[in-house]
Amino acid sequence: MKVNKKNLVFVFLISTLLNSVFAQTKQDALVLHNNGRDKEAIQVCEQELKENPNRIESYVVLCWSLISNKQYAEAEQRAAEGLAISPYDWRLIEASGEARFYQGKNAAAMEQFQTYVARAPESAPRVGVAYYYMGEIFILQERYQHADIAFSSAVKKEPTSDKWWVRLGYAREMAGNYYEALNAYDEALMLNPSSVAAAKGRENVNKKIQR
Repeated sequence: MKVNKKNLVFVFLISTLLNSVFAQTKQDALVLHNNGRDKEAIQVCEQELKENPNRIESYVVLCWSLISNKQYAEAEQRAAEGLAISPYDWRLIEASGEARFYQGKNAAAMEQFQTYVARAPESAPRVGVAYYYMGEIFILQERYQHADIAFSSAVKKEPTSDKWWVRLGYAREMAGNYYEALNAYDEALMLNPSSVAAAKGRENVNKKIQR
């Protein structure tokens, strides 16, 4: 059977065009998530996982989007599914920690965050976030010195978060380290002069020092 080269070229061009159109119309889940369109990102990830149930990147973005959408129980479940495929994926470990934290599962969340900071590279984008959550858990447990260490690690990673400096100040204040607490509150006020929490914290510490 003689093959018509012109027909083959035509089929190739049509196929290339269709693939190009598909690539343009298919939305990127990570871009959607980064733009705050988490419901759409969830739908895209779910479709990707139907097509390829072992696609770890889809599990990661799915978990991030579910957490942003406050679907914490589902995020915990999907992180567990992803970790069953890739047990050492530090992104899923961190997401699992966040999902558990927001459900009040503090001991389990702490375990995940500690595993994450031990395994993730120094340049990982959510190391500071993990330390922040660890600090919040330590405060709930009234372990203020530990909270100081965790929040100090958090602001070292992300020094421009005035809210984290406030929490560091609070941890130090509750631990009785008043001058160190003032330094943290001052850092928060330099970053955000209108921070009510930082101003109030500083005022409270000054009163305690003057007693």
